[in-house]
Amino acid sequence: MDNSLVLKIYSKFRNLILYGIIGAFSSGLDFLLYSLFVEIFGWHYILSNCISVLAGISTSFILNRSYNFKVKDKARTRFAIFLTVGLCGMLVSNLILYLCIDVMDLNKIISKILSIVLVVAFQFVLNKYITFRPNR
Repeated sequence: MDNSLVLKIYSKFRNLILYGIIGAFSSGLDFLLYSLFVEIFGWHYILSNCISVLAGISTSFILNRSYNFKVKDKARTRFAIFLTVGLCGMLVSNLILYLCIDVMDLNKIISKILSIVLVVAFQFVLNKYITFRPNR
């Protein structure tokens, strides 16, 4: 594969690639905090999820705004939208955790991994086309 093809593919999927990298970092932070709160501090999994997701949302917004979508205008409005999308994702995540942990009796850590995987695609689409749409 020659360099021009690689550059063409990167150019076409740049936002998705960077969103994935930033998302992996933010999800890693979310997962690390959740695991710490649940396993070390013994907090309830829903409380742990809410706090860890909020940390991930904030980190993701700052990194996506600055390095991925590079949209600097209307920061408060965009953060409010991003937060709303993130809170919707958090509600879905909490539902998944409840179903996995309380209904299906799965491990809390495995359940969190499953919830992260399922919520990521949903949030990418909403953030790309709503939160970081140019000229918002």
